[in-house]
Amino acid sequence: MVQKHSFSRMRGITLLELMIVVVVLAFIVTLAVPNYLEYSARAKRAEARAALLQIATNQEREYLQNNQYTTDMTRLGFADAGCNTSGSGAYTICVTAADANTFTATATWLLGGSEATKCNAFQIDGRGIKSSTPDGNCWTRTR
Repeated sequence: MVQKHSFSRMRGITLLELMIVVVVLAFIVTLAVPNYLEYSARAKRAEARAALLQIATNQEREYLQNNQYTTDMTRLGFADAGCNTSGSGAYTICVTAADANTFTATATWLLGGSEATKCNAFQIDGRGIKSSTPDGNCWTRTR
C-alpha cells in the first residue's frame, strides 16, 4: 500500500507570516531604541550632577579646614588630582578654578551625538550657582 503525502498536513510558517513578524519587530525597535537612549542619557546627566554636588560639598569642607578652595581633585574624594571621568565615562569632571573666595567645577560631555546639543556641560560654583550649556535647564531636566 502506497501512502500519499498531503500538502495540507505540512506544518511551518509562510513567507507572509514571517514578514508580519519582521514588521512588528521593526515597529517595536523604532519605538524602544530612542526611549532607551534618552533613558541612558538622563542617567548619565544625573551622574554628572551628583559628581558636581559631591565636589561642592567637599569644597565647603576643604574651605572650613584650610580657608580656601582647591583644584586638587584627590582632596575632594576623586581618584586623580586633575580631571576625572564620570563612572560611565560620559563626562569629564574638573575643578576649573579655585582660590580663597570661590571655585568653579565643570562636567563636560565626552561622547558626542545628540546629547552634546542638549546638555553638553554642567557647572557649579562656590556660591552654589548651577548652570549648563547649551540648555540652561539641564540641572532640572528629567526628560
